[in-house]
Amino acid sequence: MIARLLAGAALAALAVGSAQAQQGKVSGDVVKIGVLNDRSGLYADLGGEGSVVAVRMAVEEVGGKILGKPIEVIAADHQNKPDIGSNLSREWIDRDGVDVIVDVPNSGVALAVQEVTREKKKIFLMQGPATSRLTGDACSPTGFHWAYDTRALAVGTGQAIVKEGGKSWFFLTADYAFGHQLETDTAAQVKKASGTVVGAVRAPLNTADFSSFLLQAQSSGAQVIGLANAGGDTITSIKQASEFGLTQSGQQKLAGLLIFLSDVHALGLQVAQDLVLTTGFYWDMDDEKRAWSEKYKAKTGKMPTMVQAGSYSSVKHYLKAIEAAGTDDGPTVAAKMKEMPVNDMFAKNGKILPNGRMVHDMYLARVKKPSESKGPWDYYQIIRTIPGDEAFATMAESGCKLPG
Repeated sequence: MIARLLAGAALAALAVGSAQAQQGKVSGDVVKIGVLNDRSGLYADLGGEGSVVAVRMAVEEVGGKILGKPIEVIAADHQNKPDIGSNLSREWIDRDGVDVIVDVPNSGVALAVQEVTREKKKIFLMQGPATSRLTGDACSPTGFHWAYDTRALAVGTGQAIVKEGGKSWFFLTADYAFGHQLETDTAAQVKKASGTVVGAVRAPLNTADFSSFLLQAQSSGAQVIGLANAGGDTITSIKQASEFGLTQSGQQKLAGLLIFLSDVHALGLQVAQDLVLTTGFYWDMDDEKRAWSEKYKAKTGKMPTMVQAGSYSSVKHYLKAIEAAGTDDGPTVAAKMKEMPVNDMFAKNGKILPNGRMVHDMYLARVKKPSESKGPWDYYQIIRTIPGDEAFATMAESGCKLPG
């Protein structure tokens, strides 16, 4: 009798073990996603709560569970301060059991968070930050740069404007890691295309008055004023340039090196018309993008930026990798993510390099004139598709020291 009871207990234990193996290994019995971004400042519209909504859409599409365990989404505001971003990331991982950090606009903050996630061996899915250093000298085995970077922006907008005759450039640059890298990468592409850089001026983040900086740009005599800034700073500098009549003479042209759909919406087509920009996503390019974007708009009242669409895409890929790997262990999931192609509404046949750079097509676009727009959010004319291998640096070019 005792032998039969022991045998039964052994079989029951084996069945439980088998069920657990089928569910896979999930730390803390929950996959916890932390969306860390600017929720109240100059980058809130391009990411912010919209990125959280996009992440929740990815979670909803897999039924809110992975490997039989629930998925939880939390969010916080890094206030564009690297120390706050770093401390929040560490607390999330150590205290709250966060498995993956998502978005993080502001390159300075992202570089700090990359250090934490590398140390803790946690996944970092970057959509908002731009600096190409994140997959270059500051690369991480568990870091993934998704939507765009400064190199792709420079290849797209920088080269296009030089080819159109904008040979001499002056940069108005956001004075932190992102702006510096965007200026450096764009200047390299301008010179490569036989253009010249005549000067630059650096403005503090979240500047309210660009008048002195715009006057320096105007007095430089450069044909092109390259705006190496983003979000609220781009909106303010373009509005003030228009008010000053800086480009009305036809002698100088503004080049918005990082412009989001939310920026164009805030500026209005009357002010933004004919700006040339580079983007990794536009909602009205095909049926799949339109369908997803309409679902997003139903939840937010707005069409998504490339950061918000990229947040959805990267999290969806991450969850697929957990399913395929049978665990949420950071390094294991990172390896699986790099094995799998990216095919969703954001990217077709995307590939992830050993340094975490997701290589996908980028798009050169022109902002429509008011007379060309057929309705709300009909803002872009796509001029050219830039193949991913042209837009992004190769592993060898990146400067990343990871094996690959």
